[in-house]
Amino acid sequence: MKHNGGLEFRKISDTEFEFTTTIKEFHMNAGGVTHGGFVMSMLDSGMGTSAHQVIKGRAVTISLNTNFIGGSKVGDKIIGYAKIKKHTNTLIFMYGEIKCDDKLLATAEGIWKKL
Repeated sequence: MKHNGGLEFRKISDTEFEFTTTIKEFHMNAGGVTHGGFVMSMLDSGMGTSAHQVIKGRAVTISLNTNFIGGSKVGDKIIGYAKIKKHTNTLIFMYGEIKCDDKLLATAEGIWKKL
């Protein structure tokens, strides 16, 4: 995500994490809202970093289902949230969401495989 502006990451609890960024012009799509691909990348990166924190190692995304609900614009501060729902010997099941000013922009559920 560094080439996309980076994310600030924060641990809330052993199973909850937060990640933020500020939307820039290059994040916009032709319709004038934040590109869905960037929103998905932010969820994937933030949730993946959360998985790495929990296992203190590496994991890869094997599934990420995303629902787009709202839009954002240049200058908006976007806050992502990730929660570990279940953690097995080989897999991590997670929920994620992205908000702007308490307005829900997207939700996601995903599975990460431990390496």
